[in-house]
Amino acid sequence: MKFCTRMCLGLLLLTGLTIGVSQSVLGQEKEHAVSTQDLRKDVQKASADRQANDAAIRELLSTEQGQKALKSTGADFTKVNQAVSQLSDEDAARLAAHSRAVQKDIAAGISATATC
Repeated sequence: MKFCTRMCLGLLLLTGLTIGVSQSVLGQEKEHAVSTQDLRKDVQKASADRQANDAAIRELLSTEQGQKALKSTGADFTKVNQAVSQLSDEDAARLAAHSRAVQKDIAAGISATATC
């Protein structure tokens, strides 16, 4: 009698585990709220935005007016250029926006010192 009870309990436990595992596997097949393609696109956009922001900052720093401004403050271009990559994404975006505005002002003939 004990053998029969153990056998029934074992089968019941095995059946429960089988059902539980199969449901968890089936649940993983469902589409996630955000697809991997959407995540990949977001990461690529963030990377492209960061590269564009870094380029805008470095472009302004490498202009004649940017070099003069760095010299007037005693800053070393090499150190400042290296520090650009260490900025947070938010700081880089903010400085890039300012850099683009200054570049437009320079192109329009407005003195860069008047905007700073």
